Amino acid sequence: MQEKPPRAKAEASAARRQPAQQRSRERLDRILEVAQQLIAEKGSEHVKMSEIAELAEISIGSLYQYFPDKRAIVRTLAELYAAESRRCVREALDAVQDKAQLLGAFASLVDQYYQIVLDKPVMRDISSALRSDKELMNIEIAESKACGALLAAAIRRVKPRVDSKRVNALAFLIWQMGEETMRLAVAHKRGEGALLVDAYKRMTLRAIEDV
Repeated sequence: MQEKPPRAKAEASAARRQPAQQRSRERLDRILEVAQQLIAEKGSEHVKMSEIAELAEISIGSLYQYFPDKRAIVRTLAELYAAESRRCVREALDAVQDKAQLLGAFASLVDQYYQIVLDKPVMRDISSALRSDKELMNIEIAESKACGALLAAAIRRVKPRVDSKRVNALAFLIWQMGEETMRLAVAHKRGEGALLVDAYKRMTLRAIEDV
């Protein structure tokens, strides 16, 4: 039989691997989907790896091939939510060219984030899990720095003469305080939580305007 040239052999090998890779991605998606469902229903501290495996219809051994423990699942979900949040923030702030747009975009982001947190119990639980784990909290801090940098860049476009270090520090603080505000708001009744978010929004808008 004639031997295939190297390129043909590589393409054939890739074709054989592709279904397995696709199944692996689908299985990973299923695991994360099930984990989110269980965390939303029970809270992450009450979810067991065996429950995730059973609902995802895989063996516990297969689950451990993807995630060594539940903490790794929470971390992955947090990173996915953070990436999506950053994308929304970038889209909203990249278009800012004047003060009115800046204040309007930030106020809208606060309202949107609060509504998302209310609508998705899993996000509330993951946020609390991050807060209680020192290593996992680094994810939240890194996200506050990333989103704060986007806010700082928008402020500098509107106010090019501002002190960059001061703006960077303010923007990071605003974002981290926002995370704390959301945790506090969802721990209260809906009306009380809304008042807390509104107070945070008015306070931060004033800080942005006065910088």
